[in-house]
Amino acid sequence: QVQLVESGGGLVQAGGSLRLSCTASGNIFSINSMGWYRQSPGKQRELVAAITTAGNTNYADFVKGRFTISRDNAKNTVVYLQMNSLKPEDTDVYYCTARLLAVGSLAWRDYWGQGTQVTVST
Repeated sequence: QVQLVESGGGLVQAGGSLRLSCTASGNIFSINSMGWYRQSPGKQRELVAAITTAGNTNYADFVKGRFTISRDNAKNTVVYLQMNSLKPEDTDVYYCTARLLAVGSLAWRDYWGQGTQVTVST
């Protein structure tokens, strides 16, 4: 089994910062990429940022210059999202995702965490 566990969400005032963490664990053979999505009720889940094991990053336009995704080089299974200059419209549930190959599996697939709430007050 594979698990993704997020932490670091919470309540912050506009202009403040939060750092999200995500750890993948379980029977993992290889990870291709990890990332963060967010979702509001009634809306589709949208990409926030992603990073490959080679270190290539991809950001949504609405977070460029404010959010930074990084990974723990010693632990390929940990990814962070540093969120600065937060705005009320950043309020959402943030989900960690990983594209990986589980031990004994023949296909890469996407795994998801349970999500962590980020609330930005005015």
